[in-house]
Amino acid sequence: MSGLKERIIGLIGATGPIPISEYMALCLFDPDAGYYTTREPFGAAGDFITAPEISQMFGELVAVWLYQAWQRAGRPLPATFAEIGPGRGTLMKDMLRTFSRLDPALAAGASFAMIETSPRLAEIQRQTLAGQSAALAWHQTIDTLPPQPLFIVGNELFDAVPIRQFVRAGDGWRERMVGLDDDNALRFFAGAGSLDPSLLPGDAADAPEGAIAELAPARVALMAAIAERIATQGGAGLFVDYGHLRPGIGDTLQALRRHRHEDVLANPGEADLTSHVDFAALAAAVRPHRLDVEMATQGEFLLGMGLLERAGTLGADADAGTRKAISDAVERLAGPDAMGELFKVMKIMPAARTV
Repeated sequence: MSGLKERIIGLIGATGPIPISEYMALCLFDPDAGYYTTREPFGAAGDFITAPEISQMFGELVAVWLYQAWQRAGRPLPATFAEIGPGRGTLMKDMLRTFSRLDPALAAGASFAMIETSPRLAEIQRQTLAGQSAALAWHQTIDTLPPQPLFIVGNELFDAVPIRQFVRAGDGWRERMVGLDDDNALRFFAGAGSLDPSLLPGDAADAPEGAIAELAPARVALMAAIAERIATQGGAGLFVDYGHLRPGIGDTLQALRRHRHEDVLANPGEADLTSHVDFAALAAAVRPHRLDVEMATQGEFLLGMGLLERAGTLGADADAGTRKAISDAVERLAGPDAMGELFKVMKIMPAARTV
Protein backbone atom coordinates (compact mmCIF):
# COMPACT_ATOMS: atom_id res chain seq x y z
CA MET A 1 0.00 0.00 0.00
CA SER A 2 1.34 3.43 -0.92
CA GLY A 3 2.11 5.99 1.73
CA LEU A 4 -0.53 8.36 0.37
CA LYS A 5 -3.19 5.66 0.46
CA GLU A 6 -2.32 4.94 4.08
CA ARG A 7 -2.56 8.63 4.91
CA ILE A 8 -5.94 9.00 3.18
CA ILE A 9 -7.28 5.95 5.04
CA GLY A 10 -5.95 7.42 8.28
CA LEU A 11 -7.53 10.80 7.52
CA ILE A 12 -10.93 9.26 6.78
CA GLY A 13 -10.68 7.03 9.83
CA ALA A 14 -10.10 10.09 12.00
CA THR A 15 -12.51 12.60 10.43
CA GLY A 16 -15.01 10.56 8.45
CA PRO A 17 -15.70 10.42 4.69
CA ILE A 18 -14.27 13.19 2.51
CA PRO A 19 -15.75 14.78 -0.65
CA ILE A 20 -14.45 13.55 -3.99
CA SER A 21 -13.01 17.01 -4.62
CA GLU A 22 -10.77 16.62 -1.56
CA TYR A 23 -9.79 13.09 -2.56
CA MET A 24 -8.83 14.29 -6.07
CA ALA A 25 -6.80 17.19 -4.68
CA LEU A 26 -4.85 14.87 -2.38
CA CYS A 27 -4.21 12.33 -5.14
CA LEU A 28 -3.07 14.89 -7.70
CA PHE A 29 -1.42 17.68 -5.75
CA ASP A 30 -0.26 16.41 -2.35
CA PRO A 31 3.19 18.04 -1.90
CA ASP A 32 4.92 14.79 -0.93
CA ALA A 33 3.06 12.09 -2.85
CA GLY A 34 0.67 13.73 -5.34
CA TYR A 35 0.55 12.51 -8.91
CA TYR A 36 1.59 15.79 -10.53
CA THR A 37 4.08 16.72 -7.84
CA THR A 38 6.06 13.46 -7.88
CA ARG A 39 5.58 11.69 -11.22
CA GLU A 40 6.35 12.00 -14.93
CA PRO A 41 2.88 11.48 -16.42
CA PHE A 42 3.44 12.55 -20.02
CA GLY A 43 4.54 10.63 -23.10
CA ALA A 44 4.84 6.99 -24.10
CA ALA A 45 6.80 6.16 -20.93
CA GLY A 46 4.21 7.88 -18.74
CA ASP A 47 0.48 7.44 -18.35
CA PHE A 48 -0.94 9.46 -21.26
CA ILE A 49 0.09 11.39 -24.36
CA THR A 50 -1.18 14.91 -24.97
CA ALA A 51 -1.69 16.58 -28.35
CA PRO A 52 1.61 18.55 -28.32
CA GLU A 53 3.48 15.27 -27.78
CA ILE A 54 1.75 13.71 -30.80
CA SER A 55 2.90 16.31 -33.33
CA GLN A 56 4.50 19.74 -33.59
CA MET A 57 1.56 20.71 -35.80
CA PHE A 58 -0.70 21.14 -32.78
CA GLY A 59 1.52 23.75 -31.13
CA GLU A 60 2.15 25.50 -34.42
CA LEU A 61 -1.56 25.96 -35.14
CA VAL A 62 -2.29 27.08 -31.57
CA ALA A 63 0.45 29.69 -31.98
CA VAL A 64 -1.09 30.87 -35.23
CA TRP A 65 -4.45 31.34 -33.51
CA LEU A 66 -2.88 33.33 -30.66
CA TYR A 67 -0.93 35.41 -33.17
CA GLN A 68 -4.11 36.21 -35.09
CA ALA A 69 -5.85 37.14 -31.83
CA TRP A 70 -2.94 39.47 -31.04
CA GLN A 71 -3.25 41.04 -34.48
CA ARG A 72 -7.00 41.57 -34.02
CA ALA A 73 -6.26 43.29 -30.72
CA GLY A 74 -4.07 45.84 -32.50
CA ARG A 75 -0.69 44.13 -31.99
CA PRO A 76 -0.23 45.44 -28.42
CA LEU A 77 3.23 45.43 -26.85
CA PRO A 78 4.08 44.79 -24.12
CA ALA A 79 1.87 41.70 -23.97
CA THR A 80 2.06 38.31 -22.27
CA PHE A 81 1.70 35.00 -24.07
CA ALA A 82 1.10 32.35 -21.43
CA GLU A 83 0.44 28.65 -21.07
CA ILE A 84 -1.34 27.43 -17.95
CA GLY A 85 -0.70 23.82 -16.97
CA PRO A 86 2.19 23.48 -19.45
CA GLY A 87 3.15 19.83 -18.95
CA ARG A 88 6.71 19.22 -20.15
CA GLY A 89 6.88 22.51 -22.05
CA THR A 90 6.50 20.94 -25.49
CA LEU A 91 3.59 23.17 -26.54
CA MET A 92 5.39 26.37 -25.54
CA LYS A 93 8.54 25.24 -27.36
CA ASP A 94 6.58 24.72 -30.58
CA MET A 95 4.77 28.04 -30.11
CA LEU A 96 7.98 30.00 -29.57
CA ARG A 97 9.48 28.55 -32.74
CA THR A 98 6.32 29.49 -34.66
CA PHE A 99 6.19 33.03 -33.24
CA SER A 100 9.82 33.56 -34.26
CA ARG A 101 8.99 32.51 -37.80
CA LEU A 102 5.76 34.54 -38.01
CA ASP A 103 6.96 37.78 -36.44
CA PRO A 104 10.45 38.16 -34.96
CA ALA A 105 9.44 41.51 -33.44
CA LEU A 106 6.70 39.78 -31.44
CA ALA A 107 9.01 37.01 -30.31
CA ALA A 108 11.55 39.59 -29.15
CA GLY A 109 9.13 42.11 -27.63
CA ALA A 110 6.51 40.02 -25.83
CA SER A 111 6.72 38.31 -22.45
CA PHE A 112 6.18 34.55 -22.25
CA ALA A 113 4.86 32.93 -19.10
CA MET A 114 4.52 29.38 -17.81
CA ILE A 115 1.85 29.03 -15.11
CA GLU A 116 2.80 25.91 -13.17
CA THR A 117 2.19 24.83 -9.57
CA SER A 118 4.52 21.81 -9.54
CA PRO A 119 8.21 22.63 -8.90
CA ARG A 120 9.20 19.29 -10.43
CA LEU A 121 7.31 19.97 -13.67
CA ALA A 122 8.63 23.55 -13.76
CA GLU A 123 12.17 22.15 -13.74
CA ILE A 124 11.34 19.79 -16.62
CA GLN A 125 9.89 22.74 -18.54
CA ARG A 126 13.08 24.72 -17.99
CA GLN A 127 15.06 21.85 -19.47
CA THR A 128 12.72 21.62 -22.48
CA LEU A 129 12.96 25.37 -23.10
CA ALA A 130 16.67 25.76 -22.41
CA GLY A 131 18.38 27.96 -24.97
CA GLN A 132 15.27 29.93 -25.93
CA SER A 133 15.93 33.61 -26.50
CA ALA A 134 12.40 34.65 -25.51
CA ALA A 135 11.72 36.39 -22.19
CA LEU A 136 10.38 33.42 -20.21
CA ALA A 137 9.11 33.51 -16.64
CA TRP A 138 7.40 31.00 -14.35
CA HIS A 139 4.36 31.80 -12.21
CA GLN A 140 2.25 29.68 -9.87
CA THR A 141 -0.97 31.63 -10.59
CA ILE A 142 -2.23 34.18 -13.08
CA ASP A 143 -2.34 36.73 -10.25
CA THR A 144 1.38 37.48 -10.55
CA LEU A 145 1.38 38.07 -14.31
CA PRO A 146 2.27 41.63 -15.35
CA PRO A 147 -0.73 43.98 -15.88
CA GLN A 148 -0.82 43.91 -19.68
CA PRO A 149 -2.77 42.14 -22.45
CA LEU A 150 -2.83 38.38 -21.92
CA PHE A 151 -2.99 35.77 -24.68
CA ILE A 152 -3.30 32.45 -22.88
CA VAL A 153 -3.66 28.78 -23.79
CA GLY A 154 -4.57 25.81 -21.62
CA ASN A 155 -4.39 22.28 -23.02
CA GLU A 156 -5.83 19.48 -20.87
CA LEU A 157 -5.94 21.86 -17.92
CA PHE A 158 -9.48 21.78 -16.57
CA ASP A 159 -9.94 18.00 -16.64
CA ALA A 160 -7.54 17.66 -13.69
CA VAL A 161 -9.11 20.40 -11.55
CA PRO A 162 -11.08 18.60 -8.80
CA ILE A 163 -14.85 18.15 -9.13
CA ARG A 164 -17.75 17.41 -6.81
CA GLN A 165 -20.14 14.55 -7.48
CA PHE A 166 -23.72 14.07 -6.31
CA VAL A 167 -25.76 10.88 -6.33
CA ARG A 168 -29.54 10.57 -6.74
CA ALA A 169 -30.95 9.23 -3.48
CA GLY A 170 -34.73 9.07 -3.27
CA ASP A 171 -36.20 12.44 -4.19
CA GLY A 172 -32.97 14.36 -3.61
CA TRP A 173 -29.28 14.49 -4.39
CA ARG A 174 -26.55 13.81 -1.84
CA GLU A 175 -22.85 14.51 -2.19
CA ARG A 176 -20.77 11.48 -3.15
CA MET A 177 -18.00 10.88 -0.63
CA VAL A 178 -14.95 8.65 -0.24
CA GLY A 179 -15.09 6.61 2.97
CA LEU A 180 -14.08 3.26 4.42
CA ASP A 181 -15.97 -0.03 4.30
CA ASP A 182 -15.96 -2.69 7.04
CA ASP A 183 -12.59 -3.98 5.81
CA ASN A 184 -11.02 -0.50 6.05
CA ALA A 185 -10.86 -0.25 2.25
CA LEU A 186 -11.72 2.89 0.31
CA ARG A 187 -15.19 3.01 -1.23
CA PHE A 188 -17.83 5.53 -2.31
CA PHE A 189 -20.69 6.58 -0.04
CA ALA A 190 -23.60 8.97 -0.27
CA GLY A 191 -23.01 11.74 2.25
CA ALA A 192 -25.53 13.47 4.47
CA GLY A 193 -25.45 16.84 2.69
CA SER A 194 -28.11 17.58 0.10
CA LEU A 195 -28.00 19.82 -2.97
CA ASP A 196 -30.30 22.42 -4.46
CA PRO A 197 -31.53 20.62 -7.63
CA SER A 198 -31.62 23.93 -9.53
CA LEU A 199 -27.81 23.74 -9.67
CA LEU A 200 -27.95 20.49 -11.65
CA PRO A 201 -28.45 19.93 -15.41
CA GLY A 202 -32.00 20.10 -16.73
CA ASP A 203 -32.36 16.34 -17.10
CA ALA A 204 -31.54 15.74 -13.42
CA ALA A 205 -35.24 15.66 -12.48
CA ASP A 206 -35.74 12.50 -14.54
CA ALA A 207 -32.53 10.78 -13.42
CA PRO A 208 -32.91 7.30 -11.87
CA GLU A 209 -31.88 6.25 -8.38
CA GLY A 210 -28.08 6.08 -8.11
CA ALA A 211 -27.44 8.44 -11.04
CA ILE A 212 -24.36 10.67 -10.75
CA ALA A 213 -24.20 14.41 -11.42
CA GLU A 214 -20.98 16.43 -11.49
CA LEU A 215 -20.30 20.05 -10.60
CA ALA A 216 -16.92 21.77 -10.80
CA PRO A 217 -16.92 25.05 -8.85
CA ALA A 218 -13.10 25.16 -8.80
CA ARG A 219 -13.01 25.01 -12.61
CA VAL A 220 -15.62 27.72 -12.90
CA ALA A 221 -13.71 29.94 -10.47
CA LEU A 222 -10.46 29.50 -12.41
CA MET A 223 -12.12 30.31 -15.72
CA ALA A 224 -13.85 33.35 -14.21
CA ALA A 225 -10.49 34.65 -12.96
CA ILE A 226 -8.93 34.24 -16.40
CA ALA A 227 -11.92 35.92 -18.06
CA GLU A 228 -11.75 38.85 -15.66
CA ARG A 229 -8.07 39.29 -16.46
CA ILE A 230 -8.73 39.35 -20.21
CA ALA A 231 -11.73 41.66 -19.80
CA THR A 232 -9.72 44.23 -17.82
CA GLN A 233 -6.30 43.95 -19.48
CA GLY A 234 -7.20 42.79 -22.99
CA GLY A 235 -6.13 39.64 -24.78
CA ALA A 236 -7.72 36.28 -25.66
CA GLY A 237 -7.80 32.69 -24.47
CA LEU A 238 -7.83 29.23 -26.04
CA PHE A 239 -8.70 26.15 -23.97
CA VAL A 240 -8.61 22.55 -25.21
CA ASP A 241 -9.87 19.61 -23.20
CA TYR A 242 -11.97 16.48 -23.45
CA GLY A 243 -15.55 16.97 -22.40
CA HIS A 244 -19.02 17.95 -23.54
CA LEU A 245 -20.57 21.12 -24.91
CA ARG A 246 -23.90 20.54 -23.15
CA PRO A 247 -24.35 19.61 -19.47
CA GLY A 248 -25.76 16.20 -18.61
CA ILE A 249 -26.01 13.47 -16.00
CA GLY A 250 -23.29 10.84 -15.75
CA ASP A 251 -20.16 9.70 -13.93
CA THR A 252 -17.06 10.71 -15.91
CA LEU A 253 -14.46 10.44 -13.10
CA GLN A 254 -11.68 8.15 -14.25
CA ALA A 255 -8.16 7.01 -13.37
CA LEU A 256 -5.49 6.47 -16.01
CA ARG A 257 -2.25 4.62 -15.32
CA ARG A 258 0.26 3.36 -17.89
CA HIS A 259 -2.22 4.24 -20.66
CA ARG A 260 -4.93 2.03 -19.12
CA HIS A 261 -8.02 2.82 -17.09
CA GLU A 262 -8.18 1.55 -13.53
CA ASP A 263 -10.31 1.87 -10.38
CA VAL A 264 -10.38 5.48 -9.18
CA LEU A 265 -9.80 4.36 -5.58
CA ALA A 266 -7.13 1.74 -6.28
CA ASN A 267 -3.86 3.65 -6.29
CA PRO A 268 -4.07 7.21 -4.87
CA GLY A 269 -1.22 9.36 -6.15
CA GLU A 270 -0.09 6.78 -8.69
CA ALA A 271 -2.73 7.34 -11.39
CA ASP A 272 -4.03 10.43 -13.16
CA LEU A 273 -7.54 11.35 -12.01
CA THR A 274 -9.65 13.34 -14.44
CA SER A 275 -13.23 13.93 -15.48
CA HIS A 276 -14.91 15.33 -18.56
CA VAL A 277 -15.09 19.10 -18.74
CA ASP A 278 -18.50 20.80 -18.83
CA PHE A 279 -17.76 23.53 -21.37
CA ALA A 280 -21.22 25.04 -20.97
CA ALA A 281 -20.41 25.79 -17.32
CA LEU A 282 -17.07 27.35 -18.31
CA ALA A 283 -18.76 29.49 -20.96
CA ALA A 284 -21.32 30.64 -18.39
CA ALA A 285 -18.42 31.86 -16.23
CA VAL A 286 -16.98 33.89 -19.12
CA ARG A 287 -20.04 35.66 -20.52
CA PRO A 288 -20.69 37.99 -17.52
CA HIS A 289 -17.33 39.59 -18.34
CA ARG A 290 -18.70 40.67 -21.73
CA LEU A 291 -16.39 38.43 -23.69
CA ASP A 292 -17.31 36.43 -26.76
CA VAL A 293 -17.17 32.63 -26.46
CA GLU A 294 -16.85 30.26 -29.40
CA MET A 295 -16.91 26.45 -29.20
CA ALA A 296 -15.69 23.80 -31.62
CA THR A 297 -14.44 20.24 -31.61
CA GLN A 298 -10.68 19.84 -31.75
CA GLY A 299 -11.02 18.40 -35.23
CA GLU A 300 -13.02 21.39 -36.46
CA PHE A 301 -10.53 23.80 -34.92
CA LEU A 302 -7.37 22.18 -36.27
CA LEU A 303 -8.76 21.58 -39.75
CA GLY A 304 -10.03 25.16 -39.84
CA MET A 305 -6.58 26.43 -38.84
CA GLY A 306 -4.94 24.55 -41.73
CA LEU A 307 -3.88 21.19 -40.30
CA LEU A 308 -4.04 19.40 -43.64
CA GLU A 309 -2.09 22.14 -45.41
CA ARG A 310 0.60 22.11 -42.71
CA ALA A 311 0.80 18.32 -42.88
CA GLY A 312 1.27 18.55 -46.64
CA THR A 313 4.09 21.05 -46.25
CA LEU A 314 5.87 18.93 -43.64
CA GLY A 315 5.53 15.81 -45.76
CA ALA A 316 6.39 17.33 -49.13
CA ASP A 317 10.07 16.37 -49.12
CA ALA A 318 9.88 13.60 -46.53
CA ASP A 319 10.37 9.87 -46.97
CA ALA A 320 7.47 7.44 -46.93
CA GLY A 321 7.88 6.59 -43.25
CA THR A 322 7.79 10.23 -42.19
CA ARG A 323 4.76 10.93 -44.37
CA LYS A 324 2.98 7.97 -42.75
CA ALA A 325 3.82 9.33 -39.28
CA ILE A 326 2.47 12.76 -40.23
CA SER A 327 -0.71 11.21 -41.63
CA ASP A 328 -1.18 9.15 -38.48
CA ALA A 329 -0.73 12.28 -36.35
CA VAL A 330 -3.40 14.12 -38.35
CA GLU A 331 -5.79 11.23 -37.75
CA ARG A 332 -5.04 11.11 -34.02
CA LEU A 333 -5.43 14.87 -33.57
CA ALA A 334 -8.48 15.48 -35.77
CA GLY A 335 -10.08 12.15 -36.60
CA PRO A 336 -13.65 11.64 -35.30
CA ASP A 337 -12.71 8.28 -33.78
CA ALA A 338 -9.63 9.69 -32.04
CA MET A 339 -9.23 13.12 -30.39
CA GLY A 340 -11.13 15.08 -33.04
CA GLU A 341 -14.61 14.70 -31.55
CA LEU A 342 -13.93 13.91 -27.88
CA PHE A 343 -11.76 16.99 -27.37
CA LYS A 344 -13.37 20.42 -27.50
CA VAL A 345 -11.94 23.90 -28.00
CA MET A 346 -13.20 27.05 -26.31
CA LYS A 347 -12.08 30.44 -27.60
CA ILE A 348 -12.63 33.58 -25.53
CA MET A 349 -12.12 37.04 -27.00
CA PRO A 350 -13.19 40.62 -26.43
CA ALA A 351 -16.73 41.17 -27.70
CA ALA A 352 -16.90 42.40 -31.27
CA ARG A 353 -17.62 46.10 -31.46
CA THR A 354 -20.75 47.16 -33.28
CA VAL A 355 -20.74 50.24 -35.46
